[in-house]
Amino acid sequence: MAQPNNLSSLKKDVAPYEKIETKSSIRQLFNTLVPLVLLWYAAYLSLSVSYWLTIPIAIVASGFVIRTFIIFHDCCHQSFFKNRRANEIIGTITGVITLVPYQKWKISHSIHHATSSNLDKRGTGDMWILTVEEYQAASIWTRIAYRFYRHPLVTFGLGPIFIFLLTYRFNRKGAKRKEKISTYITNVSLVALYALLCWAIGWQAFVLVQAPIFFFSGVMGIWLFYVQHQFEETYFEHDEEWSYINAAVDGSSYYKLPKLLQWITGNIGFHHVHHLSPKVPNYNLEKAHNASRPLQKATTITIRTSLKALNFRLWDEENKTFISFKDLKRMKRAKLKPDSAVSVTESRHLQKPGLQGK
Repeated sequence: MAQPNNLSSLKKDVAPYEKIETKSSIRQLFNTLVPLVLLWYAAYLSLSVSYWLTIPIAIVASGFVIRTFIIFHDCCHQSFFKNRRANEIIGTITGVITLVPYQKWKISHSIHHATSSNLDKRGTGDMWILTVEEYQAASIWTRIAYRFYRHPLVTFGLGPIFIFLLTYRFNRKGAKRKEKISTYITNVSLVALYALLCWAIGWQAFVLVQAPIFFFSGVMGIWLFYVQHQFEETYFEHDEEWSYINAAVDGSSYYKLPKLLQWITGNIGFHHVHHLSPKVPNYNLEKAHNASRPLQKATTITIRTSLKALNFRLWDEENKTFISFKDLKRMKRAKLKPDSAVSVTESRHLQKPGLQGK
């Protein structure tokens, strides 16, 4: 676990990579938006051949929607262009493409960065997480709602529809004028863009192309956010014990992806670097990671190991790990006690092949 007194040295390691390179940003705009438009058009043309051809094209196009979102994300952090107005303009445009209002998301995401892994400040810009004690003390209806919310089919199936199509269409309570206008601009732009495309190619063709692109990109986007903070031994503390440096380095994962997927996802797998310094442009995240030995010690997950996160449901404060609902049942059956029983983590390891009886 990183120590708070290492903050200054870590920030010093990362500082050189906070520099925005305008040429790199423009190049990224070009190699992201142009392929996205071409792939969208190719998906439309493929409808006259076979929908089985449209789907794989749509999947590839959804990858470029994710890459577009990373540009949007950097604009929200003012780390894509040096000029604030340029970030707002490009952020608004890429927000329309990804169905996310610029100002609303910028505010909630800044809160997420300031409160990530803080058990006393959950609820804005993050996913619903209950501790074991909170779940056990909750009413039956809260438990049912939580189980429904945490089911993979809901999180990754209904989640994209609920969040991107519904939640982002409305302003939050107490939103200021600038935030409200940003949401209105996004909504009006979406209606105009979609109406134009429906007029140009017909609403049936539009739905057949846009629906899978929206769904696959939404699933991938939520999955990336999910695994970046929900891995087995991540970091969560109450406010008095919480540390920004620990939340960044220990509470965010390094999602090690194949190079192609790393490029498509705009290096967001280096999430620990991003949380340490949001001012680092996405194209410099890997460089910053490689330049700092402590950052290279961050928890590394791969596509294979990240699949374990599908079973994570509750945060066990006692053992500092995520557990499943089945783990909780085992705890109840065995009536585990800190001074007389094996921990949930140890219990899981004992059930692995070759360890029984040892």
